[in-house]
Amino acid sequence: MDFLTQDFLSKPIWMWASFLALVVVLLVLDLGVLHRKHRDIGVRESLLLSLGYLSLGVGFGGWVWFTLGAQSGIEYLTGFVVEKSLAMDNVFVIAMIFGYFAIPQKYQHRVLFWGILGVIVLRAIMIAGGAALVAEFSWILYVFAAFLILTGVKMLAMADKSHSLADNPLLRLLRRRLRVTDELHGERFFVRLPDEKTGRLATYVTPVFMALLLIEVADVIFAVDSVPAIFAITTDPYIIYTSNIFAILGLRALYFALAAIIHRFAYLKQALAVLLIFIGSKIFVADLVGWEKFPAAVSLAVTFAILAGGIAWSLWRTRPELPETVPPTAQSQP
Repeated sequence: MDFLTQDFLSKPIWMWASFLALVVVLLVLDLGVLHRKHRDIGVRESLLLSLGYLSLGVGFGGWVWFTLGAQSGIEYLTGFVVEKSLAMDNVFVIAMIFGYFAIPQKYQHRVLFWGILGVIVLRAIMIAGGAALVAEFSWILYVFAAFLILTGVKMLAMADKSHSLADNPLLRLLRRRLRVTDELHGERFFVRLPDEKTGRLATYVTPVFMALLLIEVADVIFAVDSVPAIFAITTDPYIIYTSNIFAILGLRALYFALAAIIHRFAYLKQALAVLLIFIGSKIFVADLVGWEKFPAAVSLAVTFAILAGGIAWSLWRTRPELPETVPPTAQSQP
């Protein structure tokens, strides 16, 4: 058992193994116990699951704080908050994809479950690649920071513009390259149907599988923003990966809770854009001031302030208008 104490990416193997075992247990519990049958997930259940995943994520941050120290704990919590916030932007895209393919809610959980499995693998690859780059070329952090600032500025400029999934070039390419059915076949990803030209049975992909593909691609695109963002907070691969995965694990539950009220977060994109600009600018501010590193506690406080301000402003601007009161008419005298 000595190999468990050996280091892998700056942390003992037992720490990585324990975290991955916890993730497996959560996924098995989620799909194998709580959601064995396909059914609609109500807002109350979704909120309870979201609260559970949020508590686990914060609790793991407490364990990191206790095990690795206060600095690592604050960096984890900052990364968790940032990744959770950026994951919320995924909700907008996921809702658009499900709406375009008319995926019933009872099938959406299965799509998101397999999507999360893909995210766990893809994020590991991207984070490992980023860690290798940072270890070899320390100046790459400045490239990440500049990229985040430019991305934030672009998000601010594009925040009010709507996007149509029908015009997506990837979707058009997939439809040209794959046999795609227009009808749903339950929850199935693939189905055998007669080919329109030959009449022989051929494998077709269903709209459910198309939704899964686009959700996976969307996460890769979002990861291009979120991975540099977390590297601007910390370069510890363990903190980066664990905060990423805990933030994403609750995305399915968060989706079902927010999908019905997504219009209330009209200014969340602007808040996320400002957050990316702040995170990207930290490394340059630290150099100008002469700090070895931007204070983690200040970073966490500013992150909370930006997100809280964006959410509060969204809820205020999209509050339902009260009906105008009509003064009672004077009763006419006979």
